[in-house]
Amino acid sequence: MYSSKSASVTPNIIIHGGCGNIKRQNLPPDAYRAYRASLLVILDSANSKLRQPGAKAIDVATFVVSLLENDTLFNAGHGAVFTRTGTQELEASVMVSRGYRKRGVGVMKLSHVKNPILLAKEMLIRGNEDDGGGAQGHVQLAGESCEQLASEWGLDLVKPSYFWTKKRWAEHRRALGKSTDDATYEKNRQAIDHGHDGSSLGVADGIVTSEPFSNPTWDSKDYLPQGTVGCCVLDSEGVTCVATSTGGITNKLPGRIGDTPTIGAGFWAEEWNVSSGSSSRPYHAASPLTRMLDDCLPSLAGYLRLPSQSEGEAEFTRPSFRAVAMSGTGNGDSFLRLNAVRTAAAIARFASQAPSSLVASSDSHTSLQAAVTAVSGSHGMLQQSAEDRWRKTGEGEGGIIGLEIDGASGSSTVVADFNCGGMFRTWYDADGKPQMMVFKKEYEV
Repeated sequence: MYSSKSASVTPNIIIHGGCGNIKRQNLPPDAYRAYRASLLVILDSANSKLRQPGAKAIDVATFVVSLLENDTLFNAGHGAVFTRTGTQELEASVMVSRGYRKRGVGVMKLSHVKNPILLAKEMLIRGNEDDGGGAQGHVQLAGESCEQLASEWGLDLVKPSYFWTKKRWAEHRRALGKSTDDATYEKNRQAIDHGHDGSSLGVADGIVTSEPFSNPTWDSKDYLPQGTVGCCVLDSEGVTCVATSTGGITNKLPGRIGDTPTIGAGFWAEEWNVSSGSSSRPYHAASPLTRMLDDCLPSLAGYLRLPSQSEGEAEFTRPSFRAVAMSGTGNGDSFLRLNAVRTAAAIARFASQAPSSLVASSDSHTSLQAAVTAVSGSHGMLQQSAEDRWRKTGEGEGGIIGLEIDGASGSSTVVADFNCGGMFRTWYDADGKPQMMVFKKEYEV
């Protein structure tokens, strides 16, 4: 991909800590303050790293996600949710707009790799070797193959019990109507390191002690995590990177693969050449051929705009670039069905907004914010995909964060939207001040 950095690029960053049925009623002030403090500290650490000469987006994005994986507040790494049988299967991914042969990779079904995001990073970097450093040309790997490579590459490995926290285990058990006492927790935690899971610990452990949730993966009152953690970074070279990690959906079935390690579904980064003339995505008056195609293929009407000039008549302009990076969070099955994040990128790249007058606007491309809102905002594509199951099963819930870069000016825009109760997110505003929010409006402590 050709990229011309026609202006100095100001680095930028946005981070999320997951989304879902988060309400003021289930996020008490103490919990809010804990999330806020953690995210702002991580944002500051990342910014210090990003401002260093030669800092690379991939290093900063994966650094951020590794910190989130180490923080028990978040559904990733140490603090990940449990499967229905009491195990944990971790997933992570990383993708760049340019610079690496594979561009993006996903790893999944991990139970021993301390920081799954660092395994994804290593797999992407080693992809520039002819044999992929042992991963060949693969961009997705699961389970034992991943963990064997992690061992060969010198990454930290841990016992499965490292990822356990009482909070996540209790959420998992309460949803199934099972006991959450300390003795049972310790019994299960010790057994997991010997290859046992909740389904093989004996009949007594499986006794239902309370009314199970009608849906063990989602509840209308409690916040059962089904999201991820993620980070989008732009470095001074104009390269974008997105890194994402998760434990998946609370009480998912073992073996379930979500959107987090699936390229295009839960994450995406790319750049493309555009004219550096008056418009990065020029709108042309409809030609007879365009009108005919619009009549015959109306689904293309919002995407297809054919030039009114012939190639020979077109004025030469110096190419520049646009770039985007996005990380999704929420109900991964819904993201998978829509290929949600790539869909948002495609809207931003290919959909033109016709100006009301051909001389009234100098820029007719669809903004990434508009594209993200179309997919993950209220009444957007994710919500619509749930149909009559909306707010009953957790389907369709989700949010997306991202960065949009204009290569001609070197400027970037932070974007975010979500359709559910809340999404933990942090970024720097236009004045360079750190911001952290959960809901659409400020949380009043």
